[in-house]
Amino acid sequence: MSSDLVRLAQDWLAQDPDPRTREELRELLDEGDEEALRERFGAKLEFGTAGLRGELGAGPNRMNRVTVMRAAAGLAAVLGPDRHVVIGYDARHNSDVFARDTAAVLTGAGLRASLLPAPLPTPVLAFAVRHLGADAGVTVTASHNPPRDNGYKVYWGDGSQIVPPVDAGISAAIDAVGPVSSLPLGSPGDPGWTDLGEEIVAAYLDAVTLLPLGDARELKVVYTPLHGVGGVTLTSAFLAAGFASPVTVEAQADPDPDFPTVAFPNPEEPGAMDLALELAGRIGADLVLANDPDADRCAVGVPLPQGGHRMLTGDEVGALLGEHVIRHTSGDDRLVATTIVSSSLLGKIAAEHGVGYAETLTGFKWIMKAGGGRGNLVYGYEEALGYSVGSGGGLPVHDKDGIGAALTVAGLAARAKRDGRTLLDLLDDQARRYGLHATSQLSVRVNDLSLIAGAMARLRAAPPVELGGRKVESAEDLSLGSAGLPPTDGIRYRLAGGARVVVRPSGTEPKLKCYLETVVPVTGEVADARAQAVRELGALTADLSAALGL
Repeated sequence: MSSDLVRLAQDWLAQDPDPRTREELRELLDEGDEEALRERFGAKLEFGTAGLRGELGAGPNRMNRVTVMRAAAGLAAVLGPDRHVVIGYDARHNSDVFARDTAAVLTGAGLRASLLPAPLPTPVLAFAVRHLGADAGVTVTASHNPPRDNGYKVYWGDGSQIVPPVDAGISAAIDAVGPVSSLPLGSPGDPGWTDLGEEIVAAYLDAVTLLPLGDARELKVVYTPLHGVGGVTLTSAFLAAGFASPVTVEAQADPDPDFPTVAFPNPEEPGAMDLALELAGRIGADLVLANDPDADRCAVGVPLPQGGHRMLTGDEVGALLGEHVIRHTSGDDRLVATTIVSSSLLGKIAAEHGVGYAETLTGFKWIMKAGGGRGNLVYGYEEALGYSVGSGGGLPVHDKDGIGAALTVAGLAARAKRDGRTLLDLLDDQARRYGLHATSQLSVRVNDLSLIAGAMARLRAAPPVELGGRKVESAEDLSLGSAGLPPTDGIRYRLAGGARVVVRPSGTEPKLKCYLETVVPVTGEVADARAQAVRELGALTADLSAALGL
């Protein structure tokens, strides 16, 4: 084996406080498994605007106690002593351990650390940062990644995720950290260490029950937390707001880091909602709701006139919630925001109601910066099932909030039910008023990331002149940046008739993601316009697939 690899592994063993990862590493050394060692030590997890996320295991290219302690030490160095950090965690493998390690490193460095009382939804952490007047927050979660992963996400004092250049500063500070075995560590009971109680959850529930929920409450809801941490908090929120307790999918009700009933714990993935939809059909539910494992996302399903249920897209829910918030708030400085890969419909709704509108790069860290701080941001969403719902006083959570969104959708659905209507009827109303905005995604997962780079290079060198029978009117290379957007690796095509395609590499998975939208005027039946939109999206998908060459 390479002597350098052996030395790196031995240096790691000397500082690793975790007996499990030490045993893993010793076995690899004893077996002489150079390939496995090189995979763990030939690279490292890079700290970026999404923090850290990766597979659990030994070495700098894995999530483990050493990686987490180094991240905490880097954060402490950037913040400086006497600062206050709130720490939350989900129910994944080692999340509680990583959270306590973070508190130990921060308090050992002279900072104050407040630890949430249990595995809780990420939006509770984001809320707590501002509620407690903290300087930063950390949550240990890998969201909807596979069971073998975990992650580490940092929030700043405004309660939103960090953006450049803060991420680069923390990353540089992490690189300067020496062996974690030499770090001074605090412990529970030390003056700087606070174990928070249930009062922080109560404060969060008080905030989300003040959202514009309306006064209708009669609704039969099926809910699944997908083995995550949303169940208790969402049920408490529903009861606090006056709704009946949702009927929860029993097999997915309790937190389980192995996610035994789903291939991927993401409500967008095929099959993830099967149990919830089956239960909804059996009991005749008016609404189906799901959170991802850390409960910052919300999925919505509705009954169909012919029987059964279907899941709404993130853009459909985003448009319904956006118009609902606009109708139930006031003020000339209101602002709503979404991302460049979400539907363009929210912009038309905002214009119709005379409300400010902004588009940002993908991710809630950017949505929270919409408008450059000018205007009262009352709503933001992204098509990947992320929504932050506010009231006239602004947003209680400066991040996506699957609990608050679920509550607001329930209020909207209950009002529609009282009027003898459904959310599908409300979507039809929007289609007639603004045109039918239909969206879909094309995602290509690869094992070799160079394939994605090659596809992007081909699209930049030879942009298509036509997609789906529509002329490509403009091709915008988003890596060049613009007055309104920082540079990002992506391409946006605007097509004749208001259609649009955005292509970008995923920031968290080995995928190339393509976002398609077509706009169909409604001159007759909405159903006919929907059928036409399906055909147009199919044609766009086929042509784009050919252009990608993957």
